[in-house]
Amino acid sequence: MGIFSKIKKAIDKLKKIDTILAMQNEFSNKMCVLINNSILDSHHNRFGIYTSSDGSKLKSSVCRMQDLLDYKNWVSVMGKNLTHPHLSNSDCVMNRKAWEYVFITQALYERGMLAKGKKGLGFAVGKEPLPALFAKYGCEIVATDIDSSTETAQDWINTNQHGGNSLENLYKADLCDKDTFNKNVSYKALDMNSIQNDITGFDFCWSSCAFEHLGSIHNGKQFIYNMIKCLKPGGIAVHTTEYNLSSYSGSMDNSWSVIFGHSDFDEIRNTLIEQGHHIENFDFRLGNYNEENYIAYPPYDKPHFKLYMDGGDGNGYISTSFALIIQKGAIS
Repeated sequence: MGIFSKIKKAIDKLKKIDTILAMQNEFSNKMCVLINNSILDSHHNRFGIYTSSDGSKLKSSVCRMQDLLDYKNWVSVMGKNLTHPHLSNSDCVMNRKAWEYVFITQALYERGMLAKGKKGLGFAVGKEPLPALFAKYGCEIVATDIDSSTETAQDWINTNQHGGNSLENLYKADLCDKDTFNKNVSYKALDMNSIQNDITGFDFCWSSCAFEHLGSIHNGKQFIYNMIKCLKPGGIAVHTTEYNLSSYSGSMDNSWSVIFGHSDFDEIRNTLIEQGHHIENFDFRLGNYNEENYIAYPPYDKPHFKLYMDGGDGNGYISTSFALIIQKGAIS
């Protein structure tokens, strides 16, 4: 075979690959539209009763699309607040950030935390919708984030993920009226690596993929152990973070983001239990929808539940989200 024939064959092969990729992207976008329409049309039962498909409470769990379908009323309530501005299909709610918000909300709701007078503490809230949603239910919320004047905050500000120490960036008119929001939500600058001693007495706390950004796996674990002091005895904490699907142990560490492995969650669980606290059993079962088989690569501009992260050490990792549900022990 001559050189020109080989080149033509290679070009034809590349065209076929491009066609396949285009078809995959078109299919993914169509699926997002179909699922969105199914979920977002169900505006009945807003702020009503939400239960899982089998009536059981959530466990500490890996990110699964099925949860967005099981708790579609939360998806309906939060609506456009679940879409991600960095995605090319920014209207698609089938993404893991949406899962984090829905999971956190459901976990707190079914444990009686979304009720008038309950005090909640949000870590690294950025511009997320949860403070406004929880305020709607009468919760008294202290929303926190790293001080916008610090060097650490600049990357989050540059990517439009920091609220700029302003409550205005947390207000969502479609979730809560302004008077209720202003009455129930306050803001405080807080470094998750150094929680002030006066941050105590909360019924619940939460964070959405935040404690992997504290510099190391060690620092992330210390945050989990330290945030317990913010809760009343019996208080509930729900935190999502990165989970390494590539290996049980050995992971991306000492970086702008770290990825926790199965063994790290085992250590967290064992330490909390030794300290007299409760953590919901782990559920590592992965979902099997087509959308969950897609792995996003930088710049992560397509809806995804899993993504590839370059460890900077010659290793790459496949990651998804994982949620921890913790209850402080009866003895403070």
